[in-house]
Amino acid sequence: MDEILRTPQKDSRLHGPRKDHAPADGWAKRIERLKDRWSERLEGAGALKGDLALQSARVYHRMHSAVAGKPKMAPLPFLALAAVIGVAGVVGTLYSPAYVLTVDGVDVGVVQSKSVCQEIEARVESRASQILGYDYTIDHEVTYELALTKREDLTPTADVENYLFDQIGAITKAYTLRVDGQLVGMAQDRAALDALLDELAAPYVNENTIAVDYTKTVHITQEYVPSDSEQDTAAMMAALTANTNGQTTYEVQAGDTFMALAFDNDMTMAEMEALNPDIDINKLYIGQILNIKEEIPYLGVQTVDSLTYTEAIECPVREVEDDSMYQGDSKVLDEGIPGEALVTADVTYLNGVEKDREVTSSTTVREATERVIAVGTKERPTWYPTGNYVWPVYGTITSRFGYRYIFGSTSYHSGLDIAVPYGTSIRASDGGTVSFAGYKGSYGYLVIIDHGNGEQTYYGHNSQLLVSAGDKVYQGQTIAKAGSTGRSTGSHCHFEIRINGTSVNPTAYLN
Repeated sequence: MDEILRTPQKDSRLHGPRKDHAPADGWAKRIERLKDRWSERLEGAGALKGDLALQSARVYHRMHSAVAGKPKMAPLPFLALAAVIGVAGVVGTLYSPAYVLTVDGVDVGVVQSKSVCQEIEARVESRASQILGYDYTIDHEVTYELALTKREDLTPTADVENYLFDQIGAITKAYTLRVDGQLVGMAQDRAALDALLDELAAPYVNENTIAVDYTKTVHITQEYVPSDSEQDTAAMMAALTANTNGQTTYEVQAGDTFMALAFDNDMTMAEMEALNPDIDINKLYIGQILNIKEEIPYLGVQTVDSLTYTEAIECPVREVEDDSMYQGDSKVLDEGIPGEALVTADVTYLNGVEKDREVTSSTTVREATERVIAVGTKERPTWYPTGNYVWPVYGTITSRFGYRYIFGSTSYHSGLDIAVPYGTSIRASDGGTVSFAGYKGSYGYLVIIDHGNGEQTYYGHNSQLLVSAGDKVYQGQTIAKAGSTGRSTGSHCHFEIRINGTSVNPTAYLN
């Protein structure tokens, strides 16, 4: 059948001429011309979409009309015409026109039409442009040749597209590692990328680890990517572990200062203030939450460990009244013995730092005994310490706690200098007993109040003292008048808080 389709058959057994008919070779030529005309129609877009048997029938009727009223056709021309009609019927039923697509001289496949080929090329160029990031045009030699084929033998367009993609040197098919959709790198072997992620997580995985995840969406897929994409796993690891700026929170502890926290976390004061716009940097207090800059890796590792451990059970507390103690005071009569529990918990870590702990079970091993505390009921005197400190005066802070440059040299400043007009009232920061009131070197006129539990407050450079040693003073009571005595450059109050003889930053304690 292929020979019939591709090469017209010629019959060399021709009849001689007859008086009442056209010469036999004339009929053969007419038939050849008709078959050539049929082939030309075959090359057209719609020739074979019609009924080829009908086309052949029309050829026969046209020939029959041409010899109407004449004797019957000679056997040889008749057989030739019948062959054409038979071939046309078979072709029209089993075959359809198509094009053999050739790329750089290599047959790629058979497609239905040139327009299908052009659509495939357009899709390949569009996809390649998206992958490469610039307009790409196929630079291979693409040709089409008309042919006949069975409909079921047409090449799937996806196969043709994939072949064309494989010919693009700037694009390769590989396994890619993407983080939040961003391409990190590629490898021909998926195992190399899996090993890279295992290496990233390895420092945080131990025998108790039950789950490993990442802080961003990670995908390994096989796809077409630019051939110059990163393939060095060491470079990919460097990209995954590169630090970026984030932030975390910090709870203010006793003795903390805003400046010290900034420096300890490798931040400038401006950066620290930008993260904490609503914070008064001069009035930090214990337990206050601050935002701190934190360096975090581009891809963090989150793990969950299942841990089993013992945990102390706090003693239940029972209070008993004691009228020999002031209200607010207490004394432990029996410490009690803490209990013990066997706990199982799922602990979540981010880059090795615990972020969450969920207790899944807890079994009491030993019950806790009672803790007994005596609480005072006697009326508290006004001078008795509250345990909280208020500002002794309000004004402009001209010198903070810590090292400073003054009088031509650097020195350690043990408190706060608060500038106020001469004669401004200085108040006791908390209740207590005056342990010193007088002139004391560079402090000038100084008042020291003992608040118990090893805590003292200092008030220096006063112009006038209003209390004496041994006096009981209450919180907020006026104890002196502001001045500039001692080593001073202007009217102000020098204020200190000392705990067990050591100066601490007053701003961490003042309310």
